[in-house]
Amino acid sequence: MAKITLKGNPIQTESNLPAVGAQAPDATLTGTDLSDKKLSSIPGKRVLNVFPSIDTGVCATSVRTFNKRATEKPNVTVINVSMDLPFALKRFCGAEGIEKALTFSGFRGDFGKQYGVTIKDGGLAGLYSRAVVVLDENGKILHTEQVPEIGQEPNYDAALAKL
Repeated sequence: MAKITLKGNPIQTESNLPAVGAQAPDATLTGTDLSDKKLSSIPGKRVLNVFPSIDTGVCATSVRTFNKRATEKPNVTVINVSMDLPFALKRFCGAEGIEKALTFSGFRGDFGKQYGVTIKDGGLAGLYSRAVVVLDENGKILHTEQVPEIGQEPNYDAALAKL
């Protein structure tokens, strides 16, 4: 279990992120069009931007920032993942002009369990923690970050340096 905080209060995830160097779990996610998709079906290098809810300031900022910065790199796909319903994700991305990044919901898939990001306790129990996982073209994990405080942005530079 990862020990993280929410506004300074300790909470934990049900497990830990997969190890750097390991093959990424091939989780299933649901797109904004309600279709299910395996992570392995998305080609190229991938940045998984995982967060609790698109309707919070820090989560929205991470989606905007990765959309702008990571998608400037060739052969890189940003994959935003939360437990938000696909309708909320589609609404946000449409309003914000998020067109380069992909956005998925884990509401009916196995992503949270496979990646160890499901929050176990506290007010956000059942949602995902804030984390970043970078994958190479073959699905090997190059970088992980379990952000220690939910209200903190991820280390964009560390993640992007691995691309």
